[in-house]
Amino acid sequence: MADTGINPTAAALLGLLHEGPMTGGQLMAAAERRLAPYWSMTRSQVYRELPALADQGLVRLGKPGPRSSQPYALTAAGKRTFSRWLTEMPGRDTVRNPTALRVAFGPQHSATQMRTLVSSANDYHTEALASAREQARDAKKAGDSYGAAALEFAVAYHKAALSWLKSAPVG
Repeated sequence: MADTGINPTAAALLGLLHEGPMTGGQLMAAAERRLAPYWSMTRSQVYRELPALADQGLVRLGKPGPRSSQPYALTAAGKRTFSRWLTEMPGRDTVRNPTALRVAFGPQHSATQMRTLVSSANDYHTEALASAREQARDAKKAGDSYGAAALEFAVAYHKAALSWLKSAPVG
């Protein structure tokens, strides 16, 4: 299958637009609700990708709404491109953990800084684990086995991070 040439953020936006037309803010909220436990998108990425997708004919602009908000709708070409993107191999994972990066430079930290870093990361992953578990349960109850499976990745990730934090040197 030919490479669609769209990046994962653009593909995620096309996927979210299958739900119906949305503004950039609504897309951010949908991404936060549906994807955040395992995929991050920034507001700047969303607002950079939407005009590019429109230029490619993959989305079309709707009528401006309140406060000049601009809704975007998926086009037939956008649906086809998204379907092709789904068939592409996903490539390799990119691991970017800000806590692990800081731990790698541990000798430059004070013992207090390291304890604070590890404690803060532990709090974050504990809360994120509880949230991902709840979202996965809700997805299963709603019959969304695919969404639940993706959320189980987030559950496993936060479990692994918490396990690693137990062994991280703290000073």
